Formats: sequence, C-alpha cells, structure tokens
Amino acid sequence: MTPPCKSAPGTAALDYDSTLIGALELSSKKWVFAVQLPGSKKHSRHVVEPNGPALAALIERLKALSLAAGRPILRMILTHEAGRDGFWLARFLLRRGVEVRVMQASSLPVDRRARRAKTDVIDVEMLLRTLLAWLRGEPRVCSMVPIPSEADEEARRAHREREDLIGSRRSILNKIDGILATLGIGGYRALRRDRREQLANLRQPDGAPVPPAAQERIERLLDRLELVVKQIKAVEAARDAVVHKPSAQDENERMIRDLVSLCGIGVEGATLLVREAFCRDFANRRALGAYAGLTGTPFASGGMQREQGISKDGNHRLRALIVELAWFWLRYQPDSALAQWFRARVGGAKGRVAKIMIVALARKLVIALWRFAKDGVIPEGATMKAA
Repeated sequence: MTPPCKSAPGTAALDYDSTLIGALELSSKKWVFAVQLPGSKKHSRHVVEPNGPALAALIERLKALSLAAGRPILRMILTHEAGRDGFWLARFLLRRGVEVRVMQASSLPVDRRARRAKTDVIDVEMLLRTLLAWLRGEPRVCSMVPIPSEADEEARRAHREREDLIGSRRSILNKIDGILATLGIGGYRALRRDRREQLANLRQPDGAPVPPAAQERIERLLDRLELVVKQIKAVEAARDAVVHKPSAQDENERMIRDLVSLCGIGVEGATLLVREAFCRDFANRRALGAYAGLTGTPFASGGMQREQGISKDGNHRLRALIVELAWFWLRYQPDSALAQWFRARVGGAKGRVAKIMIVALARKLVIALWRFAKDGVIPEGATMKAA
C-alpha cells in the first residue's frame, strides 16, 4: 500500500514567535490567503493567483519580511477546505516544507442566523480561526481529512470511471427505450449483440416500420452505446488483472485478492472496498463506520428524543456498496455468524424492519471485512471460495 502524504503531527508544541499560520480560500478565479505571522496577533490577507507557484512565491516573500523584522520563520502551517481541487495543492506545499491540514468542509461551524453574510474574506478568516483553535487542542472544533498519495488517487480513477460509464450506458438505454415507447414498441434489448438486426425488424403496433428520423436517432445512440460498452470492458479487464497476477505488487492488491477469496464478494466490490476505504488508516471500528456514514444521528432536546437514521456522511460509494454486499452476504454466507445475527433479530419480517436491520448488518460487515483484509481475521463462520 502506498503510504499517504502525512504532515507533521498537530500535537507538536507550537511556538507562535517562529511559526507562520495561514488559511486559504480557494476558487477558480483567485485565492484569498489569510496569515498570522510570528509575533503578531493580527491577520493579514493577500489575494493570490490560483496556482501553486504564485502561492509559494508569496510565502517566500512573507518569510523574508519576517526575517527582516527579526522573527525568522522556522515552521509553516497552512489549511484549506477539501473540495473540487482535491489534494494536489496539499502535496505541492508538503514538498516545500509546509505542514498542511485539509479541513472537512461539512465539519466547520456554520452561522445559524436566517440570513448569513458570506464572502471570501469572511470564509478565510473563519478557516484561520478554526485552525488556530485546532492547534490549541480544542476538541471537536473540526475534522481533518487524511491527504492521500498521488498513487492512491490514481488507483481510484479506474472504478470511478467505470461508475461514470455505467451511468452513461444506463442513460443511453433509457433514451432508446423512451423513443421506442413513443411509437408503442417494447421488448427491444439494446445490450444484445444483434441490436442492429433487432432494430431493423422492429414494427409499430400497426405493422409499420420505425420512422426514418427515429431510426437514425437510435442508430446514433447505438454508436455511442457500443463505444461505452467497449470502454467498460477495457476498464474491467484492467481491474480483473489484479487477481490474475501471479502475486500482488503491493499491500492494496494483496487485500483485494484476499477479499475476493470470500464467497459473496467479487472483484468490483473488493476493489472499491480497498481503494475507497481500506487503503486509509482508521483508528478504530467507530472511525471506519463514521467514514462509511453508517452511524446514528440522534436528536435529543429536553424531554424529546428521536433517532433520525444514519448520518450518511463520509464516502457515499462505500456506503452504497456495503449495503449491497450485506444482502449478498445473507445469500452466499447463510451459515456465518453475521447472517445468523441478522435472522435472529429480523425473523420473517420484511419491508421497513429488514431495511433498517440490513444497515446494521452492513456496519458490522464492513468492520469484519476490514479486519479480514488488514489482519487476516476471517469473519466467524464465513466460507472461502474453492481454490
């Protein structure tokens, strides 16, 4: 497994007389940089061109100014929100000796007034104040996102591209079905290899062929469909090559191969589990459950108490997959302890009760699979695929 890019621990003693502390508000047009220089309690703000070299040049100028004032900068700490720009800037700054903390945007405090003022200056000042509070050790002031390595980010692109391609395929099929539905035609199977022959033989309810304009439109959609299907096969072939290699090249590939050996888990599910979750370091099972968004959201005020369901924070791809895997687990691992736990509590109930309990099973399952992938602890009662 490629280790993530890690900055120095935030618990290191902070010397304000030799530390530059800054926050960035990112956008496509400009970056606003708020900074607290050594020995100063005031924040200065700077507008920067939205590129790494411009920011690095500004930091060097600030270091020179601080040195000229007799306060050399020995440590630099900077933060920005996790967002559209990803983590390239964090890695760029880490390579230049800057400690970077990437904040989870949804964890930041929000003004609860009905009409809230919002500007880049207000936002960057809030980021800087939050970072200062976090550095002081204030609990739960915000959440910091681990900075993945470039290799780990590259490894995620394949299954995320497949997700996009599957969506494109679904969209094309729906458009074809929609066109034919306006003509009273059903039963067309565009994913079959004889899709063109099927189209030529289609007839409307009165026996008339498909109108020329509609047929041309469907043929163009079929051209796009065939391209998408070809791309899906290429992505899946690269994905499946991991389990067909003589040996794993790294820790991630080893975990994928181990997960595939369990009944009920295929290559796609194992790949997504590892690339989206298990490649990270989690402190405990609660951290993993929170990352999957499979934690409760209680609402208690005074004498009123109610449960609002799972939080749905974290990685939505992981959450959707693990709920799906929970259903597969019941089918392909019926003798496992987790399946027996589910049946003991659900019995013959269906509908809402089963849906609620499958989420509870999904949380237990992702933790069991994590322990299996990391430490080789086979889930109790689980069966392995034949070699």
